[in-house]
Amino acid sequence: MLLAKTAIEAVDLTIIVVYLIGIMAVGIWAGYRKKTSSTQFFLAGRSLKWPMIGAALFTANISTIHLVGLSASGFSEGIVVGNFEWMASFCLIVLGLIFVPFYLRTKITTLPEFLERRYSTTCRMIMAFIAIWSALLLHIGVSLYAGAKVFDYFFGIPVIYSIVIIAVVTAIYTILGGLRAIVVTDTIQAVLLLGGCVLLTVFAFAKLPDAGIHSFADFKEAVKPEQLSMTHAIRDANGNFNQYSWLTLMIGYHVLGIWYWCTDQTIVQKTLGAKDMRNGQLGAVFAGWLKILPLFFMVLPGVVAYVLFKDKIGGDPNNTLTVMIDELLPTGVKGLFAAGLLAAVMSTVEAALNSTATVTAEDIVRHIRPQTKDAALVLIGRITACVVIVLAMLWSPYCEKFRNIFVVINKVPMMFAPAITTVFVLGVFWKRGTKQAALATFIAGLAVGLPYFLIDMPHSMAAVDIQSAIDAVRVAPERIVDGIVADYGVITDGWGIPYMMAGLILLCMCIGIYVVVSLATPAPTDEELERMGWKPPLKAITSTKITGITDPRIAAGLLFVVMIILYYLLR
Repeated sequence: MLLAKTAIEAVDLTIIVVYLIGIMAVGIWAGYRKKTSSTQFFLAGRSLKWPMIGAALFTANISTIHLVGLSASGFSEGIVVGNFEWMASFCLIVLGLIFVPFYLRTKITTLPEFLERRYSTTCRMIMAFIAIWSALLLHIGVSLYAGAKVFDYFFGIPVIYSIVIIAVVTAIYTILGGLRAIVVTDTIQAVLLLGGCVLLTVFAFAKLPDAGIHSFADFKEAVKPEQLSMTHAIRDANGNFNQYSWLTLMIGYHVLGIWYWCTDQTIVQKTLGAKDMRNGQLGAVFAGWLKILPLFFMVLPGVVAYVLFKDKIGGDPNNTLTVMIDELLPTGVKGLFAAGLLAAVMSTVEAALNSTATVTAEDIVRHIRPQTKDAALVLIGRITACVVIVLAMLWSPYCEKFRNIFVVINKVPMMFAPAITTVFVLGVFWKRGTKQAALATFIAGLAVGLPYFLIDMPHSMAAVDIQSAIDAVRVAPERIVDGIVADYGVITDGWGIPYMMAGLILLCMCIGIYVVVSLATPAPTDEELERMGWKPPLKAITSTKITGITDPRIAAGLLFVVMIILYYLLR
């Protein structure tokens, strides 16, 4: 991933060390209390305001994988990859206007708890275990590995030792301070992360005149065809499905997007700690505004790097970010940017640690032993976080086996995302949905999703006939490296079906099962729906008067209009 190393100056090293110590101290100061209730530890006492919620949602999502992956994809594919960021804005509008009112009105602590109220205890348990394992394997394990590669790049510290350093620093203030420590540090880290990306972008554009680029016309002429386009055709020049087509991105993305932004405990927990409904909704919409920025300050710099440094970057786009750091950033700024990269890792890890602690204490322990005292739940949450971070450290080094981690973190959720998206969305929008339908959807979704992932899991095909492998990956010839087909997936590469398109197929299957089983089983009674807090989503949006420009509906409407305008300009 980060292949080349750079010489680190003493001032840069000092900045990074000071940052690590400082952010840990701030987190402990902000969140640690000698006597902490479970509500305070898991949900910050339900006192969070919208700026902190929005910043925490943004930083929990943006990890080092994104920073490296987005710049690399900008270099190789262009700004079309920015759809992964911009589509999130629409999902965050849905979170703020549709899901947050449901969650806060019922005063739930976890997303699995919502499924118990809407469906059954069994659904709650299934969701709880999925939440814990996805957080451990994806949010924490993969992020630790990516952060360790940053340490390896800057300091030459072996990956395993770097994993331990990052994990220990993050775990200390997360375990001691809880959610309040997370959102306070995330506010600082959001500024540092975006500031570093803005600086890198400014330095990159300032370098363009040296390459003979003096106007946008010159810039457009220097890049590859469609590198500055947000929408690509459904099929490529060879007639195969385009993995970044407008169909797969604008429709298929939401299979993962709704799961991630609206139903994943690691992300949504920040809104559950909101001071009130308005702050919870505005926090989600504010994060949607922030998601506009990565295209301009994380993806676009990769396109600029193609113009400036394509010879130095060579055939491995994953070198894009490191080459830009070496070539563009002066001493001091380089240390600040490295701190920003670590901030991205720590924000993701801390959020996932807190969510696994919450789900274990509230959905498993409290459910099995309802009489468990509040202090004991906090202790169990802290112990859980310790166990999870150790397990993640043991798993993290295995991520080195994958050549393209950014693809892996999007493929893994396809095991369960279609089923979860179906159960949550139809459970909110369709009162006829039944507990039997939810359970059947979970079982069928996992029964098909797990084999799909195992069959299509990226791996190297060094042992197969090279010519056969090359023929099989005709839709992705860039995966042929030194005579070996890397990251080969039977369905993605062999059959030519992009993983987001496969996700859309799985979603349709899950929806069909949910609808058929719901119609074949007794409908929930009105009393049951009222007891679980179910209301028609659109009625909940229109039931109160608009209070002004800061009304969540106005903020969401403005965001939607801005996104449409941006898409029109960059179509």
